[in-house]
Amino acid sequence: MKHLERVDPQIAQAIMGEIDRQRYGLELIPSENFASPAVLEALGSVLTNKYSEGYPHKRYYGGNQFVDVAEDLAIERTKKLFGAEHVNVQPYSGSPANIAVYFALLDFGDKVMGMNLAHGGHLTHGHPVNFSGKAYTFVQYGVEKEGERIDYEEVRRIALQERPKLILSGATAYPRKIGFGAFHEIAQEVGAISMADIAHIAGLIVGGVHPTPFPFTDVVTTTTHKTLRGPRGAMIMCKEKFAKDIDRAVFPGMQGGPHDHVNAAKAVAFQEALQPAFKEYARQIVKNAKATADELLSHGFRLVSGGTDNHLILIDLTNKGVTGKQAEEALDRSGITCNKNMVPFDPRTPFNPSGIRIGTPALTTRGMKEGEMKLVGRFLAQVIDNFGREEVYQQVKAQVRELCEAFPLYADL
Repeated sequence: MKHLERVDPQIAQAIMGEIDRQRYGLELIPSENFASPAVLEALGSVLTNKYSEGYPHKRYYGGNQFVDVAEDLAIERTKKLFGAEHVNVQPYSGSPANIAVYFALLDFGDKVMGMNLAHGGHLTHGHPVNFSGKAYTFVQYGVEKEGERIDYEEVRRIALQERPKLILSGATAYPRKIGFGAFHEIAQEVGAISMADIAHIAGLIVGGVHPTPFPFTDVVTTTTHKTLRGPRGAMIMCKEKFAKDIDRAVFPGMQGGPHDHVNAAKAVAFQEALQPAFKEYARQIVKNAKATADELLSHGFRLVSGGTDNHLILIDLTNKGVTGKQAEEALDRSGITCNKNMVPFDPRTPFNPSGIRIGTPALTTRGMKEGEMKLVGRFLAQVIDNFGREEVYQQVKAQVRELCEAFPLYADL
């Protein structure tokens, strides 16, 4: 960063601090991952200098011949990865992608079904503080109280009663597999559009360790980081009959010019995901999550739904006498990053909920396997079971650094 260090040493110092934080800490936030040096190179390229409103070979600006190559490759590779009929890689992030789908296929005030945020859904799945909940009439489904899993018969009952125009599946804090086929069948029964938000599990779907919403689901959105391990961004995949409406909703409906450097970085990440090694990576994510869950259960933790089928574990800390906010802060002091999170039927508030959410994509990228993840589970138990003991935090932090040094990250940066 020789140029940055000269021009703005304060920002350079902040970035170096973040590099060290990532190198020497355990990243357990399930929506975060480590993009490869190749992805970072594309992301920091001169493509950021270009404006290219429109779509490949149909631009409103000149000089886009190389931008078109990059966007075409991103689209072509996405189709190979997912078997999608139509792809739009221009959405800036997951929330705008979801909003663009609503804007394309619904009228303001239309009725939509989405998953309750407190049960694992996303803000854009109809929460009242979000644009989605203000512009559209959302009815919400959740998980059953006993097993804390989606009850598809209950989803069907609500759909038959409410007759929504669109039914949205997908979650951000649901540790079990999602039955996209069941959701699509319910949508067909009530004459609704089926939509899936696979932001968290896209890489698992590519790797064949989670059921896919393709080819039957009408519209699918995803982010391109998380388990896909690309740059921060999103895309929309849909059946051909929705293509024109989706594209018009993204541009000019919701966005101006695409971020060409990000789209090029997406193409690089998709090329990486097309390699055989990526399937093994996805399988290892799930193995690592299960190993971590088993270790936590052995230390008396209560896991929502009793465990995990994917990359994510939702921990209810009520029986530990520690809140999610307290645990997040204590773990942060110990070199472990997670996020506080509500659990289903949580009596506490989102700002200080009963749980924390952890995941394994980032540590799997570093090369850690089941043995290391069991050790990570023990670190979590040490910190939370000794809440308030600073000397324990520092002991764990030293052990965390030692583990991280055995799995180097960005050694050449």
